[in-house]
Amino acid sequence: MGGGGQLKKPGEPDCEKGRGVYTWEEVKSHSSRSDQWLVIDRKVYNISQWAKRHPGGFRVISHYAGEDASEPFAAFHPDPKFVQKFLKPLLIGELLPTEPSHDQNKNEDIMQDFHSLREQTKNQGLFDARPLFFCLHLGHILLLEALAWIILWYWGTSWTLTLLCSVILATAQSQAGWLQHDFGHLSVFKKSKWNHIVHKFVIGHLKGASANWWNHRHFQHHAKPNTFMKDPDIYMLDFFVLGDVQPVEYGVKKIKHMPYNHQHLYFHLVAPPLLIPVFYNINIMQTMISRRDWVDLSWSMTFYLRYFWCYVPFYGVFGSMVFYIFIRFLESHWFVWVTQMSHLPMEINHEKQQDWLRMQLKTTCNVEPSFFNDWFSGHLNFQIEHHLFPTMPRHNFHLVAPQVRALCEKHGIQYQVKTLWQGLADVVKCLKRSGDLWLDAYLHK
Repeated sequence: MGGGGQLKKPGEPDCEKGRGVYTWEEVKSHSSRSDQWLVIDRKVYNISQWAKRHPGGFRVISHYAGEDASEPFAAFHPDPKFVQKFLKPLLIGELLPTEPSHDQNKNEDIMQDFHSLREQTKNQGLFDARPLFFCLHLGHILLLEALAWIILWYWGTSWTLTLLCSVILATAQSQAGWLQHDFGHLSVFKKSKWNHIVHKFVIGHLKGASANWWNHRHFQHHAKPNTFMKDPDIYMLDFFVLGDVQPVEYGVKKIKHMPYNHQHLYFHLVAPPLLIPVFYNINIMQTMISRRDWVDLSWSMTFYLRYFWCYVPFYGVFGSMVFYIFIRFLESHWFVWVTQMSHLPMEINHEKQQDWLRMQLKTTCNVEPSFFNDWFSGHLNFQIEHHLFPTMPRHNFHLVAPQVRALCEKHGIQYQVKTLWQGLADVVKCLKRSGDLWLDAYLHK
């Protein structure tokens, strides 16, 4: 393809560049754990060895092995020119001229229209952050933390004041969670380096967690939302069955690790209270130590040193630990309900390899915007816009939303918006529906 534009046989090297031309079938054949190719803008890359060094983790890039990764590449990388220096050594050729630019079930018209929308939003400046917004957000987190300590220092540690300060600190932790999410998605500073640095401060020093752990987990969720074996957010350790497909599969196979027909009831005892104080805390520490991630571990230790230095004088060592766990308990409820209301009631299935727009719209929904809803959810009530444009600053979601809705209407794609209460109620409803599907398949199929 590179020389005189003559057609070559699949896999035949380009004499001028020493590269080959390939069919989609050839690309798809390289999708094993140790042999991985992918396509970006018709160029074929061999990522087999480099995947382990991928800054976002090897899993997220491996999820697109054997596929066209053009759309997620554009979504996750705010500076494609910078990334090209890493891609260039991996380039092994390109698609045959007779091959389509996309694979599988992707709709070319939708892809072209979405690409045009992305370029339009860039020209409108919707990918430009307002520093004051994020400074004020950080300021109100620090103010809440200072307020809690001052209350205890000045008025004492009665049960009432302890409960009040627990709510204040849980609020600060939840809001810090939304803030680290902004920096983790590279949506604040133009240079990725500064986003990474501040991300480690916010998630490490303000929350006691790990930036690398979050990156490697969260980007998988964005790359393949609600896809079994690829989205870690729906890996439920067999505590729950989700969607319409998994319950039937489990029921037919007579799998009964839990009484799934009652999962909408025991969900309240397992997920909201235990996710952060138990599972996340243990998993984050194990991950940092097993991967020898001493930088992130050091950042997280500064959080614990600061916390115990502030609260051991009030409650003692044991009391401070109980206080900490209770704060995480409150934060965990906040986090679980907000994050699940936009995903759990949506389509959950096996890999379908759809275009970016349809994949995100089938697995995400919005919650009505309002000053409270925006603040309460960290603007994740605009889940659709966030998933379509993960590097866009969240304060611009309301500006791009009408354009996204118009594009969905043009192509007959459902754009769901719920009230906050409907979103929360749908979490329980979808768990009950999935549990009933499991019971029916378990008893009758």
